[in-house]
Amino acid sequence: MTTVGVLAPQGDGAEHCAQLHALGAAPREVRRRSDLDGLTHLVLPGGESTTLAHLMRLFELWDPVIELHREGALALFGTCAGAILLGRGPGATPQRMELLDAVVRRNAYGRQLDSFCRAVETDGLGTLPGVFIRAPRFTELGPGVRAIGSCGGETVLVEADGLLAATFHAELAGCASLHRYFLDAVPPAGGAVTASRDSGARPR
Repeated sequence: MTTVGVLAPQGDGAEHCAQLHALGAAPREVRRRSDLDGLTHLVLPGGESTTLAHLMRLFELWDPVIELHREGALALFGTCAGAILLGRGPGATPQRMELLDAVVRRNAYGRQLDSFCRAVETDGLGTLPGVFIRAPRFTELGPGVRAIGSCGGETVLVEADGLLAATFHAELAGCASLHRYFLDAVPPAGGAVTASRDSGARPR
């Protein structure tokens, strides 16, 4: 059975929860270690990556999330700042989980004023709305990371074992397609995708 949570100490977790509710799921807001109990899936939202990393450590979430994923018990979906946390930095940095074998560069498109909305072309999910707000860039992908979405010829959506990461926000445009995909097709690392999994998700 799929049970999904959304990291809630900071960022746009409410928008992710709204899209999950639209699918018929019952997302749990995750603010402390005990909120992780029983989860199979966790969304790491956009926000400010260094603040999110600080708060995850403060509330004793950082190490448990990493351990649960590495044990094959927790699938992770990061958008914007969440993707930054999952990946690697161009240099040594303590604000990265380094679970995703990809280099993710912060604020790669410029300042807040340089934010934009643009269509994202995907493999199998059609065209998605992409909201890029001080967005990062994937500058290097490891061999186990698959590019499944692009914008202007640039990779903006990737998948790996038990991981989904986007440099954009679809949830801010009211699109639940990525959340449906995360619940239905991205099992915890090493898990098997089965059509009978009870994610509570319903096509719209």
